[in-house]
Amino acid sequence: MTPAASRRIRRAARLLVLDPENRLLLFRFQVAGRSPFWAAVGGECDPDEPFDLAARRELFEETGLSADPGSEFAARSYDFTSLEGEDVTADERFFQVRVTQTRIDTAGHTALERAVMQQHRWFTRAELADWPERIFPADVLDLLDLAEELA
Repeated sequence: MTPAASRRIRRAARLLVLDPENRLLLFRFQVAGRSPFWAAVGGECDPDEPFDLAARRELFEETGLSADPGSEFAARSYDFTSLEGEDVTADERFFQVRVTQTRIDTAGHTALERAVMQQHRWFTRAELADWPERIFPADVLDLLDLAEELA
């Protein structure tokens, strides 16, 4: 068995959350031994949980916002090391959500999220294109364009 074949498949829903000004919500992660990075809302699906239900749940848990995630508009798979240090293969599905309020409630964060996700902000496209820290997904501007084309 090759090392890649032994990786667990980590199913996750990712949300591109846009406010009325068309700004994207990202959270800043600070993980020991890694450079800080910003990432879109979302997380791992519960066992047997459909991606769209995971998207709705993750949106509420991470932001306190309730909204319909709509239809999946993109998917991707890649290998990475999780925050817990586990080597996994991602199976990620992307959803775009437009919200009317920008106040974020992080009361639903897990202990791990509270430890590593201590900042959030709404980014303009210009900021995303020229931000000095890493942003995940790295091609977030292309994903925003794709979501708009399909809307």
